[in-house]
Amino acid sequence: MKSHYGKMGGTYRRVGDYFIPNLMLTKSTNYPIGKYGRIRQTFLKNHHNIIYTKLVMNGKLNEHLAETDKCCNERTVFLCNAMAEQEGVTEELKASDQMEWICRMNNIHNRAKEIVLNEIIYTI
Repeated sequence: MKSHYGKMGGTYRRVGDYFIPNLMLTKSTNYPIGKYGRIRQTFLKNHHNIIYTKLVMNGKLNEHLAETDKCCNERTVFLCNAMAEQEGVTEELKASDQMEWICRMNNIHNRAKEIVLNEIIYTI
């Protein structure tokens, strides 16, 4: 009698007294994964292991991480530009008081990063 895996065309290899299924991951394309993709990977691995394992087994983990990274970077740039415009952080401020401009832009960037982490990275 064949197992369900054998009926679907799966094969086994013999290791000692055991038959082990020949499981192979599909060939996946290498996607560039940045900072946000690595943070997402760590989050899934530590807090949502079932989703992480499902993505690995389907061969879609790298694609998911690359898409997440791209989305987070675009959202961060959008938020930084919107907050800078709303708070009046302009090129004139940069020309007149560089240290104040740097301080305010760092503050804006850190807030945008926290928003992106909570909206995209730490959600399922």
